[in-house]
Amino acid sequence: MVAPLLPLTVRDAEVWRGQTRILGPISLNLGESGITIVLGPNGGGKTTLLRMLHGLERMRRGNLSWSCSREDALKRQAFVFQQPVIMRRSVVESIAYPLLLDQTPKREALSRAAEAAAHVGLAKHLDLPAQVLSGGEKQKMALARALIRKPDLLFLDEPCASLDGQSTREIEDILLRAGADGTRIVMSTHNVGQARRLADEIIFVYRGQLHEIGPAPVFFSGPKTAEATAHINGDLLS
Repeated sequence: MVAPLLPLTVRDAEVWRGQTRILGPISLNLGESGITIVLGPNGGGKTTLLRMLHGLERMRRGNLSWSCSREDALKRQAFVFQQPVIMRRSVVESIAYPLLLDQTPKREALSRAAEAAAHVGLAKHLDLPAQVLSGGEKQKMALARALIRKPDLLFLDEPCASLDGQSTREIEDILLRAGADGTRIVMSTHNVGQARRLADEIIFVYRGQLHEIGPAPVFFSGPKTAEATAHINGDLLS
């Protein structure tokens, strides 16, 4: 029986750049299901928090404990960046790439990649060079590539930040379907409307500090801090 990945427990975690602490101390528990939105203004620490949880940022202090081994945890999660990584391959080959790394036979990998592409609306673009896709299509391709291994946990860093309304709606639909299929999602955004549409849980981060964490309905009905109240009201935070 495979050990569960979650919950994840973080205690007094800090990330530093040289002599400057840019995040923390952060303590939180990440539960087993749902969509968690890391909300806050640009530059507040959202990306650093996601990268730390995923293992891309090294903690100077504190600890992070998965419910399985760290090695197993890394294999069972994926990360989608704000600017998707684009390889010099076709769309279908780009989506299949993680499977090929796992030594999946090429024919099977490409077949599964074609199914994944269709799932995100890219069925007609399989043989196109990935570089020629639009911004929204590139992000959908990145999502298909991240989800093809069926990760238990998916991190996303502002995946809709530079997209138009139609592309944003399509990305959100993909994420909602993935969440309904059992993928645990943790995603950053500064967009309050998007957080309202997607979140089961909110983590509000500002100036490298975790100001609030809790169920989305509770957060939006009455934030506990002046900073969170200002952000959801559309005020500028300096």
